[in-house]
Amino acid sequence: MTGLGACCFTGFKHEGEISGEVKKIGNFSTYFSYPKNNPSPSKAIIILSDIYGIMINSQLVADDFARNGYLAVIPDIVDNEPLQFGDYEAGKVDIPTWLARHGPETVYPNVEATIKHLREELGVKSIGTVGYCFGARFVVRFLKKGQVDAGYTAHPTNIQSDELASIEGPLSIAAAEIDQIWTREARYASEDLLIKTRQPYQINVYGGVHHGFAARADLSNAHLKRSKELAFLQALNWFQYYL
Repeated sequence: MTGLGACCFTGFKHEGEISGEVKKIGNFSTYFSYPKNNPSPSKAIIILSDIYGIMINSQLVADDFARNGYLAVIPDIVDNEPLQFGDYEAGKVDIPTWLARHGPETVYPNVEATIKHLREELGVKSIGTVGYCFGARFVVRFLKKGQVDAGYTAHPTNIQSDELASIEGPLSIAAAEIDQIWTREARYASEDLLIKTRQPYQINVYGGVHHGFAARADLSNAHLKRSKELAFLQALNWFQYYL
C-alpha cells in the first residue's frame, strides 16, 4: 500500500540517558529495558524501529514504556545495518538498494524469535508491538492470535493491504497530517480494510506534523514535541486497555 521515501531517511537525533542494555536473542542484538523493581513483568512491548535501528531515539521510547510497567525490547530488524543521521543528506544512501537487503525475509525471523523468547524463555503473557515507519509493516504482519496481542504504529510505511485485512487483534495508528508516504488516501483505504476485519482500531491524525514526527521530530519545536508526546500517550493508553 505504501513504500519508503526520502522523508523516512531524515530526522533529528534525540538526547537523553538510557536505562536499558543491549543483549542477544540468538545471533541478533536486542535492547532490553525493564520496569523498575520488576525483573519478571507479565507484559511486554516489542518496538520495531525505523531504518535507524537500535539507537538513542528508539531506546528512549523503550525506556518510557518500561517506566510505565512494561518490559520493552527493540530487536535488530535492520540486520546490523542501521542508517545514521545525515547519511541521506550526504548522499550515502541508495534507498532501493538498502530496501532490497532488508525485506521480510530478513526481518520476520528476528521478530518471530523475539516473540518466542519473550513467551517461552521470559514467561511474558501479553505482548504489544510498536512500529515506526519501516517497522510498521511488521506490527501488522504479526498481529495474529498466539503471536502479538495488540499493535500500534506511527506514520507507517510499506503496509501491505492483504496483511492489514487479515489482522486478528486491535490496532492503533498515529498518522501525520503531512505525509507523502501514508497519505490521506492511504488512511481512508486502510480504514475501509480495518472496518472489515471487525477488530478494534483507531486512527488519530496529528495536525501540522510530517512523516516521522513520533520517532525523530525536532524537539526544540514545541508543537512537534507535544505531538510526539501525545502520540506516545496514544500508544500507552491503547496497551493499557488491550494488554
